Amino acid sequence: MNVAILAGGLGTRLSEETDVRPKPMVEVGGQPLIWHIMKHYATHGSSDFYVALGYKGEFLKRYFLDYNALAGSINVSLQDGKVTPLDDVHEHWNVNLIDTGNETNTGGRLKRLAPWLRNETFMLTYGDGVSDVDVGKLLAFHRTHGRLATITAVHPPSRFGEMVFDGEDLVRFTEKPQMGEGWINGGFMVLEPQVLEMIAGDATSLEGEVLEHLTDEGQLVAYRHDSFWQCMDTLRDVRYLRALWESGNPPWVTWT
Repeated sequence: MNVAILAGGLGTRLSEETDVRPKPMVEVGGQPLIWHIMKHYATHGSSDFYVALGYKGEFLKRYFLDYNALAGSINVSLQDGKVTPLDDVHEHWNVNLIDTGNETNTGGRLKRLAPWLRNETFMLTYGDGVSDVDVGKLLAFHRTHGRLATITAVHPPSRFGEMVFDGEDLVRFTEKPQMGEGWINGGFMVLEPQVLEMIAGDATSLEGEVLEHLTDEGQLVAYRHDSFWQCMDTLRDVRYLRALWESGNPPWVTWT
């Protein structure tokens, strides 16, 4: 199944990193975050990716152009400059890098991918979040419910502890609890191609217009994911993901 990845945002809340590269190219464990996302989908059988580029999209192009030549051992002929990989590249992916404009909104970026996505059900996610969501179960859920769109709802922990009072008495203290009913859109969506026709143009917001319209029409359903999910919005998030990787057991890694 085709997978679309929105990778063109400015990433202003992570300016420490995104001043020099797009957010999906920020590295965790020696690989950019977008690689981790694609690796997860590939584990579930997807190998055709459509990446919506925008801000500093040339960084992603350069990474994938050089990927085969730089992965593993290589032979370089100094006579003609020809580079020959000596190892098999394990990622047998077909990566389509589509320029979607620097100022285009999220819905508009998806609309620009329409020529490649309009014929069948496809996956969609953001280029700045990782999860251990079971993509196969997500797709089965989508097909069972028969709606035009399914989003993965996640329940991230609060950044702060929670205190509950009875008068002046502290009756409960919880360190970094789940956020009550705070389910949010974690990406990892499944969409029918009809959704593409609901996007007016470059200025359309996927979240603020398209998904809200689908909700009003009863065509959006949520797959609740209680396990690991983490976005990379701030430097704190980057450090957290890197610490999880260095722990030797990063929870989003479903491959071997």
